[in-house]
Amino acid sequence: MKNSSAYHRLTKRFERHATINECASVLGWDAAAMMPPGGAAARGDQLAVLAGLAHAQMIAKDVADDLAEAEAMPVSPDPWAAANLRLMRHAHTRATAVPADLVEAQARANSNCEKVWREAKRTSDFNLVRPHLTEVVNLVRRQASALGPALGLSHYDALMDGYQRGIGTADVAAIFGAYEEFLAEALPAAEERQARTPAPVKPSGPFPISAQEAVCRLVSERMGLDFDHARLDRSAHPFSGGTQTDVRITTRYDTADFTQAVMAVIHETGHALYERGLPAGHARQPVGEAAGMAIHESQSLIVEMLACRDDEYLAWLGRVLHAGFGGEQRQYQVENLSRVWRRVERGFIRVEADEMTYPAHVIMRFRLERALVSGNLSISDLPGAWNDSLRDLLGIVPPDDAHGCLQDIHWYDGAFGYFPSYTLGAMAAAQFMATARQHGPGLKTAMGLGDLSPLMNWLRVNVHMHGSVMGFNDLLETATGQPLDPGFFLTHLRTRYLS
Repeated sequence: MKNSSAYHRLTKRFERHATINECASVLGWDAAAMMPPGGAAARGDQLAVLAGLAHAQMIAKDVADDLAEAEAMPVSPDPWAAANLRLMRHAHTRATAVPADLVEAQARANSNCEKVWREAKRTSDFNLVRPHLTEVVNLVRRQASALGPALGLSHYDALMDGYQRGIGTADVAAIFGAYEEFLAEALPAAEERQARTPAPVKPSGPFPISAQEAVCRLVSERMGLDFDHARLDRSAHPFSGGTQTDVRITTRYDTADFTQAVMAVIHETGHALYERGLPAGHARQPVGEAAGMAIHESQSLIVEMLACRDDEYLAWLGRVLHAGFGGEQRQYQVENLSRVWRRVERGFIRVEADEMTYPAHVIMRFRLERALVSGNLSISDLPGAWNDSLRDLLGIVPPDDAHGCLQDIHWYDGAFGYFPSYTLGAMAAAQFMATARQHGPGLKTAMGLGDLSPLMNWLRVNVHMHGSVMGFNDLLETATGQPLDPGFFLTHLRTRYLS
């Protein structure tokens, strides 16, 4: 099969498809980081055309013919080629289920809605973006209705499949339900323990954006990101995009507080290093892509939440921060920074949440977006449902929609089914880290020097280099000896916040 002409034609077809998507990714980065507001309408058209071109590559008749011919050949002894063919079939099934006009309509609607969302968030005016979100959700419902039967999945599971294959609503609901029970007991206990310790003192600013950018770049480079193949820019919502050889990461800055910008860059650098570590020999093939967004999030969270908030790393980071910003040295000592970055607090903003309360934000979004997709929740009722859900989970109510349902870009950009990946990724990260520490006793010593290379080398070998040759649980089992076990995450939280 691997050497058949049909399989060869398919690899060329998928290479072209991936290249078109790379163009769209860079245009998406430009829209968020560089494009003037007046370019929004044209950018929506450009992205729609590229989405249509990419879709056309998948639904052409010769793709179906070549798939049938390649699948009729003896199974290749090369596991990469065999996995690539399976992933090609899966991609073709998804593509042919969705009409071309819907693909372009979604690209255009998502782009338009995302631009309006920026202003709606700035002014905390949900009504400004409501009609645009209504269009996006209606198109997502059409997409889910088309994908579900083709994949043999429920509508919401079909959307989740686009971000992390092999994990469905039933799996996630059980994991989230158990975590909600854990949080109900652990959060008050952690708050009580925390109340007995000195309060953190946030270093006093102002912190010029130019100084923050310099510190963030230094930290990212020290983590291993090669800026001959990467950029660091600003955007309304931090993200990582671009391509494997041209990675684009962004953050946002607050001159009164550098803490969010620094951790956002660490998080996005984790994503970028995963992309850079994917198998170059299988680039632009399905098997050479990341193993899903839950795995992707595990690679950002293992550095942001686990490695870089440990005392050893914070001791090094404190020296870097003090050199970059000046001020009172005691504010940058590990005793204080550990309280700044390992503080449990019930807050409104997901991206600013501590690792114990963060899953509550994801659980809420998982439930709300399922209701939106099914039609059980109307767009007009979203702000109230959001506030009620956060009250039920964390006992707090946002003061306005900018701190509520307008805070995240995902829904306004059409990304439904993504949110579970964050908490699944956090749980996978804890499992990876526990195993990495067993096999790399020098990890902590290196982190005290700001050196994450021992951890990154372990991840390269056990996660990055495998691309998509394995699914979520198979990759975890190969790397750690077992499929996803949320117990590793709970043990980590108990150790860090309750003992």
